[in-house]
Amino acid sequence: MRRLLFICHGNICRSPMAEYVMKHLVAEQGTSAEWEIASAAVSSEEIGNDMYPPAKRKLNEKNIPFAPRAARKITFDDYLYYDYIICMDRSNIRLLQRIIVDDSLGKVSLLMHWTGEERDVADPWYTGDFEATYRDVLAGCKAILKFI
Repeated sequence: MRRLLFICHGNICRSPMAEYVMKHLVAEQGTSAEWEIASAAVSSEEIGNDMYPPAKRKLNEKNIPFAPRAARKITFDDYLYYDYIICMDRSNIRLLQRIIVDDSLGKVSLLMHWTGEERDVADPWYTGDFEATYRDVLAGCKAILKFI
């Protein structure tokens, strides 16, 4: 069982999009039983809120299934439990360090790192461009599947 936890600031846009895109990709491969995939936030701002409606619309447009959910914040126990902690941007990594102190187990990475790019996933909260975010998330998730 491989355990992946996607992280973004509020857990209402990028990380849940990545969670459901990855779940969809592994389902297409017939390997869902081999994975545990979830998402969480590094902040408390959106705790309990469902995915942001434009993120849902983008997933619907791409025929990616998802379910109602509640944003949650990552805990130190999550760090210990999950094999991979995949962050959407460098700010997420900085805030995550306040929770986990250090990444002594080498679990934390940027999603786009898996594609060979050292950059952040486009943040639709500020740009409104959910298509760019989807492209980044899809590329990152596909890259993860090649390496894990």
